[in-house]
Amino acid sequence: MQGIKENDLIALLVDLPDKGLRRGAVGTVVEVFEQNEHHPGGYVVEFVAETGEVYAHADITDESQVVQLRFRREAA
Repeated sequence: MQGIKENDLIALLVDLPDKGLRRGAVGTVVEVFEQNEHHPGGYVVEFVAETGEVYAHADITDESQVVQLRFRREAA
């Protein structure tokens, strides 16, 4: 996968209506799993509201559905 690790932030590039998630939703990777004979590799992503309440979990097995978010500090 794209070098995404646990605790990385990702954004969805697609809607996931079965999870109630829309393109642009930001989540935290809580688990990375390798491919095996029973399941493709991917990520478990947790989506949290501003109140701190988890409102969705999603298994992401298609890396084209997400982008890793990276932050840069602004120069002073």
